Amino acid sequence: MMQTKIRPTGYERTFAESEIIVSKTDLKGIITYANHVFTRVSGFKEAELLGRPHNIIRHPEMPRCVFKLLWDVISQGNEIFAYVINLCKNGDHYWVLAHVTPSFDNSGKIISYHSSRRKPDPKKVAKVVPIYKALLECEGKHADWRQGMVASTEMLLQHLDEAGMQYDEFVFSL
Repeated sequence: MMQTKIRPTGYERTFAESEIIVSKTDLKGIITYANHVFTRVSGFKEAELLGRPHNIIRHPEMPRCVFKLLWDVISQGNEIFAYVINLCKNGDHYWVLAHVTPSFDNSGKIISYHSSRRKPDPKKVAKVVPIYKALLECEGKHADWRQGMVASTEMLLQHLDEAGMQYDEFVFSL
């Protein structure tokens, strides 16, 4: 399915600290569930989300390498926390602190993924923005997006290695 090109407006949407954006996907990232908070904040109707790839809300200022790391972690059966900027249907954006976990069947096989997103602390987002900008610049130096993602992943992992921490530890250290 082709993703519609949405132009970012630069306007940030927010939601209450007490609200949680929830979605579920199949193993390929196709949305199978979206709660009311998700539809309200993103501006998409439930019918527009269900059956679509979760990257329908991918903001162009979100480094691909963070999603690569996210998928690498959850596909191995582990949970991850990540700061993510998402794109609304009308081009607005919203930041989240995402907690993504695999769901397992009775035999321990991963059958789907579950994501709960909370409103992040703006001071922590301010610390993430320059890091994500540097990762995007790294990605942009390559004509092929895959090569850019590999290069920015190496950059991110080197940064984490130099800091002596995993990505989750980095997220919570901000």
